[in-house]
Amino acid sequence: MATADVTQADEVVVVSRRPASLWRDTVSAILHQRSAIIGLALLGIIVLAALLADVLAQYGSTETLFNVPGAKRLAGPCIHLLGCPADQPQFIMGIDQNVRDVFSRVVHGARVSLQVGVVTVGIAIVTGTLIGSIAGYVGGWVDNIMMRVMDVLLAFPALVLAIFLVTAFDTLDVPFLGDPLFNAMLAIGIVAIPVYARVMRASVLSVRERDFITASRALGESGGGILFRRILPNALTPLIVQGTLGIATAILEVAALSFLGIGAQEPVAEWGSMIGNVRNLMFQAPHLLIFPGAALAMSVLGFNLLGDGIRDALDPRLHR
Repeated sequence: MATADVTQADEVVVVSRRPASLWRDTVSAILHQRSAIIGLALLGIIVLAALLADVLAQYGSTETLFNVPGAKRLAGPCIHLLGCPADQPQFIMGIDQNVRDVFSRVVHGARVSLQVGVVTVGIAIVTGTLIGSIAGYVGGWVDNIMMRVMDVLLAFPALVLAIFLVTAFDTLDVPFLGDPLFNAMLAIGIVAIPVYARVMRASVLSVRERDFITASRALGESGGGILFRRILPNALTPLIVQGTLGIATAILEVAALSFLGIGAQEPVAEWGSMIGNVRNLMFQAPHLLIFPGAALAMSVLGFNLLGDGIRDALDPRLHR
């Protein structure tokens, strides 16, 4: 009798440790991917810059330096360790066209870009997951209608459709659509919904045919319970990979809208708008494009490398 109790207790311990072991194995597999490590390192720099922006930046992102001695319009970088005279104030990335510290704006811009990526992909993932899971599980005419709507959205070039949506949002008299940056994020999120809906639908179609789903039906579990408790947890892996890659795309597309003047507006420190506002000064003050462009490229590259690493770690077909 005692032996049976010990065995049962051991089984309980083993079962309770499985989720932790699964997460540990997953994280370990991701950290063994070289691309994921490089991506995490790049993103770590961006995240630290966003968290410590008020500490790292000597000036505010919108602060003009007319009263600071030596601060001149379009002045280049001045770093004391690289030969800049000690009697001049140090500006690591120079001064912009409005006599603002470029380093302070680039560092604060990290917050905006991370917010853009998370909010945009969050809108697309939540909506796309709901549409794709219902379409894949229910099937029939529901699947046909939902997927045809997604196909219509996919038929338009993403940036063109986003521009149309932003323009439409600007004409609507809705309180929460007043911020141009939020309008751009919402537009990019809507444009990205079909991608996540199709990924989720394909994953749900694969999972719903497995034996444990058949067993759940035989035991009388409701359709909603099967979908949300059985299928969705086992169908999220492709969505995680797509979401990580999608953050990079979202940051880039919102930066493109800001570059065109329909995203973030002055004086918001957003990398795309910073580049767009000085595109005519490329040869006169190249540092105004180089530094925000490098920050944008670093964030996009980091998310892409992390997404590739997660895909390689979670896809058993790629294991050697």
